[in-house]
Amino acid sequence: MTPIEALICGIDEAGRGPLCGNVVAAAVILDPARPIAGLNDSKKLSEHARERLAERIRADALAWAIGEATPAEIDRLNILHATMLAMQRAAANLPAHIRPIEARIDGNRCPALPWPTRAIVKGDATDPAIAAASILAKTTRDAQLLALAAAHPDYGFDRHKGYPTIEHLDALRRLGPLPCHRRSFRPVREVCPETDLFGERA
Repeated sequence: MTPIEALICGIDEAGRGPLCGNVVAAAVILDPARPIAGLNDSKKLSEHARERLAERIRADALAWAIGEATPAEIDRLNILHATMLAMQRAAANLPAHIRPIEARIDGNRCPALPWPTRAIVKGDATDPAIAAASILAKTTRDAQLLALAAAHPDYGFDRHKGYPTIEHLDALRRLGPLPCHRRSFRPVREVCPETDLFGERA
């Protein structure tokens, strides 16, 4: 078995583009003794495949953790810095006794971490640990949007997952933004110009 000092941590996020909800990051350290077949970029997998693989990852990975940044933090920091914060929180939530030799980040930027980091563009399609992180981040955020849909059924969160679809923008015009909406994002500002960044009507 690969010694614990030689392990790799994969980190990816979900939810940079939507108009609402948290940006969610996952950090995964796969167990070399328990390989997981079928790992891939979460966007290239069906919902059923993502859920099945997420269960395997949670059961068979050596370690995994989730980190998030809220809509208020996104509005305050901007989405890039909030994403880096979510990644830092995911890494910090890993067990303290496991220290990877490298964290591999999907994309072209790396958060500040206590380990060496390497950015890999489209890493979720080429690196198993990043792919696993992308699946956990995506399924975690999707579950949050389903919970929002149950609480606010008129917005259609279960269908568009917070992205700026015609249905979502129409709901914003008719019903106004919820606390989960990102007021700093242009489509929310344009649809609800009388709402400030703190969600209060001007």
